[in-house]
Amino acid sequence: MAGLGDATRGRLLFGGDYNPEQWSPEVWREDVRLMKEAGVNLATVGVFSWATLEPRPGARNFGWLDTVLGLLHDAGVGVALATPTASPPPWLGARHPETLPRDETGAVVWYGSRNQFCASSPIYREHAARITEDLAARYGDHPALRVWHINNEYCTPCWCDETARHFRRWLRDRHGTLDGLNDAWGTAFWSQRYDSWDEIIPPRRAQYLNNPAQLLDFRRFTSDALLECFTAERDIVATHSPHVPVTTNFMPLFAGQDGWRWAAEEDIVSVDIYPEPAAGLDNPAGPAHGALVQDLTRSQARGPWMLMEQAASAVNFRPVNVPKPEGTTRLWSLQAVARGADAVCFFQWRQSRQGSEKFHSAMLPHAGERSRGFRRIAGLGAELGALASVVGTSVPADIAILHDWSAWWASGQPGRPSAELDHAALLARWHHALWRRNLTTDLAHPEADLDRYRMVVIPQLYLLSDAALDNLAAWTHAGGTLVCGFFTGVADADDRIREGGVDARLRRVLGLETVHEWCPLPAGSSVRLDDGTAGTLWSEDLEPADAETLAAYAEGELAGRPAITRARHGAGSAWYLSTLPEPAALADLLADAAASTGLAPVLPALPDGVEAVRRGPLLFLLNHRAEPVTVRLPAPATDLLTGAHHEEEVTLDRTGAAVLRS
Repeated sequence: MAGLGDATRGRLLFGGDYNPEQWSPEVWREDVRLMKEAGVNLATVGVFSWATLEPRPGARNFGWLDTVLGLLHDAGVGVALATPTASPPPWLGARHPETLPRDETGAVVWYGSRNQFCASSPIYREHAARITEDLAARYGDHPALRVWHINNEYCTPCWCDETARHFRRWLRDRHGTLDGLNDAWGTAFWSQRYDSWDEIIPPRRAQYLNNPAQLLDFRRFTSDALLECFTAERDIVATHSPHVPVTTNFMPLFAGQDGWRWAAEEDIVSVDIYPEPAAGLDNPAGPAHGALVQDLTRSQARGPWMLMEQAASAVNFRPVNVPKPEGTTRLWSLQAVARGADAVCFFQWRQSRQGSEKFHSAMLPHAGERSRGFRRIAGLGAELGALASVVGTSVPADIAILHDWSAWWASGQPGRPSAELDHAALLARWHHALWRRNLTTDLAHPEADLDRYRMVVIPQLYLLSDAALDNLAAWTHAGGTLVCGFFTGVADADDRIREGGVDARLRRVLGLETVHEWCPLPAGSSVRLDDGTAGTLWSEDLEPADAETLAAYAEGELAGRPAITRARHGAGSAWYLSTLPEPAALADLLADAAASTGLAPVLPALPDGVEAVRRGPLLFLLNHRAEPVTVRLPAPATDLLTGAHHEEEVTLDRTGAAVLRS
């Protein structure tokens, strides 16, 4: 993975989406002046400009883009040039309705919005390749070009007949033969056996429950079909400018793309983050969500990454769109830098006056350059300019949380023991527990090399491949500390339940004889444990083999039976949680497990709501509280944001931050 590399030119990138086609040339010149004033050094251009660039089939209108790129370059603003293929022009859908996606009922998803394309359509792909080729040929050597941005937020599934044909080809590659497919899908159940490839269709609306293995394969296929569109355009632009890195922007913790597979195909991994600000300060939901997405993106990138979009204040897509509390935009931007971002960008530069996002905030709001909003953005730009030394540095982490899209897709289908079991929510809950104790974590695929980590955490992975199970067993027996959540290792890669209900390799690692029965808890209920805490969401009837019981159920049908266990493996250990402890108890347990391996927080005894992260030689302190706090320092340090020197402690204002070098 090439990474941002030369694109940063030794400084943090700062800017946002710029849509000059919405404005007159006089406004472009004003935009460039204000970008310089705000410290902007990167503008993403062309994301939704297909209809402007190609107003009718085969026509090309590049003159306006020539002017814009020239103005930006002359002002010292680099460009992330986008291929415009996320939003085909109306003429494509009108002339070629077969390029439009269909939903699972067969209804056409019409043009008039965005992302209205079928990823399997040869006609869509042909037109997308043509405009990409001409764009890359014209601008591949442009001096303003820093990054290629392919498409935008790939997300659209399709169930049309062309998709069905593509799906069959994908299934042939995966399963080889019809016998292989029938075995993988368990089609003996409900008389679903296929006798011809032509009988197979995407999992469209059915009378009752769809085949779960078919659903799982269709999620994998949809991710791969969209990825084919990305790599086709990536290869075109790379031919014209092999020195320029290529990215596309992920949505935060998005279920529709296998992020591990996609990240491997990108030079830069980038993401859009829009935490909910409505809860206000002293509520960890926003910064905890941001930290999870940032840690995941850094792990996918295996180093520095790019925050492609965030909101300067309010968004437009929630039922009630409140502005961010004062100081939050700066604080959350610095949080991204602390967790590995080498670029901090926004949607968008100038707030639109028309269209569906005219109430979505921007770096330059409707109130103009004298507004408080623009002053905040300019202030952030100046501060980021002082943090050049952080560019390219790493964020150390000795703990990995395992995450896998196939496990997510499989566990989220209907017909499971509990609809309350939500993969993404559990991932967030466990990550939050570590985050609140200032234990920095990476995320990793369960088949990845885990040797660099001393502790591995599994919130819940219903599906684990054979390779993943062998990997975990070898790592734990080599001395690692594993903390594993319930309902894990239950199914194989085809969503077939493992013999014994939980795979024998995992049971041996965990020191369990068997899991007799899964016992999900009713929504909103809890169960007392004999250590004084309570479990939520789930419980299990366990029978240990050589694991010790750390806590048992204290009431109900499982009273007296193990709830939390630990097995020893030489220098290693494996903890098993058959229920979800309440937040404070989960944080305590994970902190205890970390301490047992010699791992300590970035800073000890921090007040709740204060985040500490080390990146390279710098210590970031971030106050997510509504009142000032004072933090004891491990050594004298200088704050790069203010130039102030601190001997023993530093006071952080409400939503305050310090970036300290000792």
